[in-house]
Amino acid sequence: MKQSFLWGGSISAHQCEGAYNEGGKGPSIMDYVGVGSKDKIRQVYSHIEEGVVYPNHTGIDFYHRYKEDIALFAEMGFTALRISIDWSRIYPQGDDVVPNQEGLNFYHKVIDELIKYDIEPIVTLYHFEIPIHIVHQYQSWYNRQTIDLFVRYCQTVMKSLKGKVKRWITFNEMNHIDLDSPYSDTFTYILTGLRCSQFNDKKEFEARVSYHISLANAKVVKMAHEIDSSNQVGCVFGITPFYPKTCHPLDVMKAFEDSHKDLYQLDAMTKGEYPKYKLKEYQKLEINLDIRSEDINDFQEGTIDFIGVNYYCSEVSSFDDSGEKAMFGGYFNPYLEETKWGISIDPIGLRYVLNMLDRYYHLPILITENGIGLNEKVEDGYIHDLSRIDYLKKHINELNKAIEEDSVNCIGYLVWGPIDLVSATTGEMKKRYGFIYVDKDDEGKGTYKRIKKDSFYWFKDFLSQQKRSHK
Repeated sequence: MKQSFLWGGSISAHQCEGAYNEGGKGPSIMDYVGVGSKDKIRQVYSHIEEGVVYPNHTGIDFYHRYKEDIALFAEMGFTALRISIDWSRIYPQGDDVVPNQEGLNFYHKVIDELIKYDIEPIVTLYHFEIPIHIVHQYQSWYNRQTIDLFVRYCQTVMKSLKGKVKRWITFNEMNHIDLDSPYSDTFTYILTGLRCSQFNDKKEFEARVSYHISLANAKVVKMAHEIDSSNQVGCVFGITPFYPKTCHPLDVMKAFEDSHKDLYQLDAMTKGEYPKYKLKEYQKLEINLDIRSEDINDFQEGTIDFIGVNYYCSEVSSFDDSGEKAMFGGYFNPYLEETKWGISIDPIGLRYVLNMLDRYYHLPILITENGIGLNEKVEDGYIHDLSRIDYLKKHINELNKAIEEDSVNCIGYLVWGPIDLVSATTGEMKKRYGFIYVDKDDEGKGTYKRIKKDSFYWFKDFLSQQKRSHK
């Protein structure tokens, strides 16, 4: 690994911050979602109801405890932390005339704390935190007007943090807008505040939302380079490789289609135009998008500088479309172990994804999320998470192979999430990813005390070895 290689973690505002009604923050889409589980989809409420557990209202109280948490990340030896900024903290309604200075001040304090410890802040501008007013008033990303509101919000943040932040990420995992699985409605709500089942034509819904997001990305990238020529802007994609169930040619073709079905957004963000093959698909479906002449120039001048990758698992494809579907629309792989939440454990899949993206797009790649959710308990004051250590060792080993043997241009590895946080898909706390245990349960009860797990000390030692190897 190069000395400049980034090691650290990723968190998001809505899963960590809490303080949902403090500091001038407005209501966002995740403030209305209750707790769920692997077998119970999170329920979305039209208003805050008494007696319902809303996990994001308190998160892990990062809003008040960020100094403590950042000190722990620094102790491990992090060189980077990816955070997200909650749009509803900056513009509480989304279309306010002026920004909320108290919200901006909070993020300045967080970023200043990171810089104090020589931890590079990497800022995600949209990690599922859209003000609920934009959903009700504008229909979220289904409406082209949302693009202008988002660009204005990004401009406010980028100008305010100029000189402190150099790496920006526009969107997190918006490629899952067309997910073909039992979780489709959950994912589309998390991504947009809308549910695809609300729309008669789901393909038209996907087409409009995806086009508007891709165009918004281009506009923000172009603007970021104008604000500060040293800004580097990327977009994060949740990439799941699909393997053919058999060597039957139809299985192989289905696997190719499944692996590439949502890469059209990445094509749009890297190649300077919205892909013609996707527009032809829409034409065949008689879907008419609001495409304007100025969009062509925006796509040309707004290509991303790096690719962010969230990698968790692989799935299996079969042209015989039957059986229980996994999280991302494929099927379970009998050759792989699974977590209790039905996520396969496939370290080689990480190497596969890195190679695929490197060969297709020829851009630097930042692994923005990789990790395992485990149901853990404190035993005599300790958490012995040996399964996490084993998981990370195997994935980092495949990452090394991709870089050293395959010459993949990967610039960093960020673990999700370095501290236990609220699960976006289920709302649970017991689905724990962190090196640091947070004493909070699924009902929101607990002291919120931070406890170092065995993996904390392992990762600290690992990063110390990396540092020594470059002296």
